[in-house]
Amino acid sequence: MILLLFILIPMAGALLAWIAAAWNQALPRWIALLAMTADLVLAAGLWWQTESATGPWLSTFHRDWMPRFGISFSLALDGLSLLMLMLTFFLGALSVLVSWNEIKERVGFFHFNLLFVLAGITGVFLTMDLFLFYFFWEVMLIPMYFLIGIWGHENRMYAAFKFFIFTQAGGLLMLLAILGLYFVHAHNTNEYTFSYFALLNTPMEQTTGRWLMLGFLTAFIVKLPAFPLHTWLPDAHTEAPTAGSVVLAGLLLKTGAYGILRFVLPLFPEASQAFAPWIMLLGAVGILYGGKLAFAQTDLKRLVAYTSVSHMGFVLLGAFAFSEMAYQGVVMQMITHGISTGALFMIAGVLYERLHTRELEKMGGLWPALPGLGVVSMVFVMASLGLPGLGNFIAEFLVLAGSWQSQPWITVAATIGLVIATIYSLRIMQKVFFGVSWREYKLPDLSFREGLMLMPLIAVIIWLGVYPQPVIRTVKPSIPTVVLAPQAPYTDVAIHPTK
Repeated sequence: MILLLFILIPMAGALLAWIAAAWNQALPRWIALLAMTADLVLAAGLWWQTESATGPWLSTFHRDWMPRFGISFSLALDGLSLLMLMLTFFLGALSVLVSWNEIKERVGFFHFNLLFVLAGITGVFLTMDLFLFYFFWEVMLIPMYFLIGIWGHENRMYAAFKFFIFTQAGGLLMLLAILGLYFVHAHNTNEYTFSYFALLNTPMEQTTGRWLMLGFLTAFIVKLPAFPLHTWLPDAHTEAPTAGSVVLAGLLLKTGAYGILRFVLPLFPEASQAFAPWIMLLGAVGILYGGKLAFAQTDLKRLVAYTSVSHMGFVLLGAFAFSEMAYQGVVMQMITHGISTGALFMIAGVLYERLHTRELEKMGGLWPALPGLGVVSMVFVMASLGLPGLGNFIAEFLVLAGSWQSQPWITVAATIGLVIATIYSLRIMQKVFFGVSWREYKLPDLSFREGLMLMPLIAVIIWLGVYPQPVIRTVKPSIPTVVLAPQAPYTDVAIHPTK
């Protein structure tokens, strides 16, 4: 029942926040914060109990929905899902805080959309029925369109439409692949079902499996995003409000990575191995290409957006290396990227509130005026370039070490991305906080609310860099057989959740 609560709490909070705005404009903020905090506490309690778990699945919930078509309301939680939920609720609460003073119009409707996006993301991380998975995949789309289109910046409608078209097109390809898998499974087993556990061992021809796998993969790499399907991301980030950018970078991108780990690799082991070198090459190209474009940007939010393209390349590289170490590195990268890049977007929002510009050329010499913000920014810039002692270093090291045995030359090319990351990350500090100051700034440093947003992020990124073992231990039981033994046929036993 707790799995259902994870989804119902933000949905109920969304409706309540929208209604409460009619009485008091401050109420929606508190309702949204309370909803996210409640979910975070529940998830933390479950994580605390994982030590006593006896199998990979920590909790399940199953109810028949449309049994005639093999559709059920099936939810299940393992280590991977739990870590993603912790990230979702943590960043969700911070997204409410970061928009506290920024959003002054239609406050109730804003928090309705924000919580509904988070509810859709939660559903994606929990559902074990492919029809239900597609439903939640689409639930994320409309509220994010409104967040960008209503509360965004100058070119918000262009960015919102572009985001909608790209993600909707990818989602439709995935829907076709889901239906294809549904009918292939029925043809070979005489069982019509959308159950993830039943579809795991679907017998199919090699060519069919590869085409179906590409349908899933396309939807996920659009959301990731991977080169060359990334072009919607910089526009969406640049025009979105700060909370929208945090949710996009920290959470929506992770649904694409989660889809690869949860669906592409276990459902299509042979096709995944066949395409692995090309997908790893695509990841390495994305790392280098995203880093180069990040260095070329003059808009701070656009620069941070292109760093996401670069960092998400490590996800493709590690996911298709078929190595336990690389898989753990991918999960670490999903978490640490969400923390560090989410923080950088928060910092961009804090600077915009004070300077009313995101142009790097109009900044410079801000350290004397904003020493507190400068120190915080330095931490996350160092995390972005992969400084040892911070979480991003652990993630990228595990990915590169795990990928070396599979594709050494592609791994070497990807390693060059760390040098590029150092260059564009240091450029942020040079352009914003050091260098020449064109005017004498008298600006307020970090407020209590801003410190409350950023200090937990610093604590988490240092903790993950110094002691990542809890994350690695939590995700280990979730690693699929195809990753542990890529040369052997996939023989994972289908597990049916009980009511």
